[in-house]
Amino acid sequence: MTKTALVTGATGLLGRQVVQAFGRAGWTTVGTGFSRAQPPSILKVDLEDQSAIEAALDETKPHVIVHCAANRFPDKCDADPDGTRALNIAAARRVAQAACSRSIILIYISTDYVFSGKPGEAPYATNAAPNPPNLYGQTKLAGEKAVLEECENTGLAVVLRVPVLYGHTETNAESAVNVLVDAVWKAQEKDAQVSMDDWSLRYPTNTEDVSRVLVDIASKYLEADEARVAMPKVLHFSAEQKFTKYQMCQAFAEILGLPLEGMVGQSEAPSGSAMRPYDTHLSTKALEDLGIEMRTMKFEDWWRREMKAFRR
Repeated sequence: MTKTALVTGATGLLGRQVVQAFGRAGWTTVGTGFSRAQPPSILKVDLEDQSAIEAALDETKPHVIVHCAANRFPDKCDADPDGTRALNIAAARRVAQAACSRSIILIYISTDYVFSGKPGEAPYATNAAPNPPNLYGQTKLAGEKAVLEECENTGLAVVLRVPVLYGHTETNAESAVNVLVDAVWKAQEKDAQVSMDDWSLRYPTNTEDVSRVLVDIASKYLEADEARVAMPKVLHFSAEQKFTKYQMCQAFAEILGLPLEGMVGQSEAPSGSAMRPYDTHLSTKALEDLGIEMRTMKFEDWWRREMKAFRR
């Protein structure tokens, strides 16, 4: 049987890699987007339109949907709360309604920001009590609940929470990690004093690793058939290397052979429109218990290869 996967947000940082990963694994893959959609390779689907979602599913007949579409930048969420709720909550519910009424497995991509990240709480198990510190985390948690409610008692919905992501981008601004490369170059300017967070702990995870795990989850839940009702509804995946943003910048500077005197690490909680947690390290035990391969790329090794494109 040829398996088909539909990926929402397929023009985004994670979505692009997910489409490629399912394709490499022998699946027929269909991507959807909106503002950056490029038919026929990426279908244009308005996730605010229930009939458009249903039409796309009836046309493509996927076995699995990976719902990547989201507003995932905390400051942008605060700047557009209504739009964020529409995409992160209401659209997720629509996709879940359409998927579960057609017996399609739905994997909802969520975030470590559903947790408060207060010192001493991490690592967080999948059943740890959420307490998101900002609107982004609040809306992603509400999206989780909407998806699981719509697919209750069916085993058709599973949430995958992931931390901050990096990988191949169209522009560095697509990733909160990749964009730090720009900050390192900014620090090379005369009299530069670039301020950088050296307080919050992050576990940057490569989009290729996340995509590989998504293929494995999709295959396992699809093969489980009716037994999937007893399988976990929430899973966590994360790399284990720990960095502050300043430490990531130090790694980039070392790889590029650049000094970093023009950057100043800030060891106190950063101020800004959206609160950031201190440490939202995710426990991956539930995923390991399913027998999913947990290997991840070493941060510095991936960037040594990638940095060839950034050298000036």
